[in-house]
Amino acid sequence: MACVLDLSTKEIVGYALSKSPNAELAKTALNNAIKRQQPVLSQLMFHSDQGCQYSATSFRERLSQLTITQSMSRRGNCWDNAVMERFFRSLKTERLNGLSFINHNSVISEVDNYIQFYNYKRRHSALDYMTPHQKYNELKNAA
Repeated sequence: MACVLDLSTKEIVGYALSKSPNAELAKTALNNAIKRQQPVLSQLMFHSDQGCQYSATSFRERLSQLTITQSMSRRGNCWDNAVMERFFRSLKTERLNGLSFINHNSVISEVDNYIQFYNYKRRHSALDYMTPHQKYNELKNAA
């Protein structure tokens, strides 16, 4: 699974699932986020860990084509990517741990459901107990 998370709202704005953690997976998640949010690309920074999917030439070239600045965590330092690590922890502990899946599509369905919950219903203390989507609307209306 690859996700794109908006640091200002904690909202998952794009994601993709695949049986292989490769650059195509990361590019699909990125393209999903861009299609959904339609941001000003030159103002974006894409931060990730140093996983092979994010350091792959094809992914780096895609960011360059889109004029998105790339930032990567220091090797082996999970604190540099703490917000995304926290999302994955929440996904696992709140939804996936203890479940068994009959096929890949059932995993996709469960993750889709959790992301809807996470973005629209799950309140975050770091957001003054708003949901990520409520925070997005607050920031949009303030602009």
